[in-house]
Amino acid sequence: MEVFGFIWNYGVMFLVVLTVLVFVHEFGHYWVARRNGVRVEVFSIGFGRELFGFTDSAGTRWKFSAIPLGGYVKMFGDANAASAPDAAVQSMSAEEKAVSFHHKRVWQRMAIVVAGPAANFIFAIIALAFMFIVYGQPYTPPVIKEVMPDGAAAEAGMLAGDRILSMDGRSTPRFEDILSVVVMNPGRPVAAVVERPDPANPDAGKQIEMSVTPRSVQLEDRFGNVHTIGRLGVLRGSDEYRRQTPLIAIWEATKGTVRLTEDTLTSVWQIVMGVRSTNELGGPIRIAQMTGQVAQTSFVTMIWFVAALSVSLGLLNLFPIPMLDGGHLLYYAMEAIRGRPLNERVQEYGLRLGLALVLTLVVFVTWNDLRSLRVVDFVKGVLS
Repeated sequence: MEVFGFIWNYGVMFLVVLTVLVFVHEFGHYWVARRNGVRVEVFSIGFGRELFGFTDSAGTRWKFSAIPLGGYVKMFGDANAASAPDAAVQSMSAEEKAVSFHHKRVWQRMAIVVAGPAANFIFAIIALAFMFIVYGQPYTPPVIKEVMPDGAAAEAGMLAGDRILSMDGRSTPRFEDILSVVVMNPGRPVAAVVERPDPANPDAGKQIEMSVTPRSVQLEDRFGNVHTIGRLGVLRGSDEYRRQTPLIAIWEATKGTVRLTEDTLTSVWQIVMGVRSTNELGGPIRIAQMTGQVAQTSFVTMIWFVAALSVSLGLLNLFPIPMLDGGHLLYYAMEAIRGRPLNERVQEYGLRLGLALVLTLVVFVTWNDLRSLRVVDFVKGVLS
């Protein structure tokens, strides 16, 4: 049973989550391409040899392939999954040009490319809104129950009973909003506004501005992955969940997705600036670990995890790296400005550079994953 549970949580659940997110991303490309009259030849979940599939009435081959780490949509006129133009693009007939991706107007190609990441953001909003309607939105009043001695809050002058109104310029109507700011800012001074009760007038508190520097704490999970986070040093009240109406749920889910996006970009920037270690970057193995852990917790945690992964996938694809959606957007933006496409040699060099960057990132995160599993230490021990 233990082996079955391990395979289910760390294998099956990982593939299910990854398949859903890849399908959402590629379906964004597919749907907008079809709306713009582009013929889609292949919709693949995974790469390599086809395992099974079918061809629909529009001529699109929907298939699952042997390597389930990603996917692609191949449109008419593409030479490969990276959407490089086929050699026959220049000699197409008028009928073929009408359904070719590479003969669409630049704004249509940009819309098709950006639709993939946009679908990931929309999916995150839908997932969170579903959770807020069915289960409820996490809600804990932003009131400090207890201040821990020698913690960041005590050093800043916070007291039990203080209501934190804002942190780092962001309104904090829930304690969960406070945590998202604190966790992402280890060791960095953060401006805060608190409302302190007035014993003489319980209905009117006093607003106090202060600066708090979350303690930098390193946490190690059971797989040996080390994460640097910020700690405030306070205790809050018990967690609550409030079910929302559909409109409010969509609005709150949109705000939650924006916060996830901001937090993801902040983490990337902190790694670039050296505030966070590059060891926190992980690849498929680490995602499988995290999926397995989350699968054993709760439905709510799983929804948040999937939403965060969807946002991360959307953002990653928007980075201006050739081969990724962001790289294609960069090419098309330059084409719109210049009034003509970049020459083939420049695009070819760009694709080579993009491939090198992507492969380097894959190797780096895989190395981090293997280190987190202690595989490197095991091999060193065997060889020493």
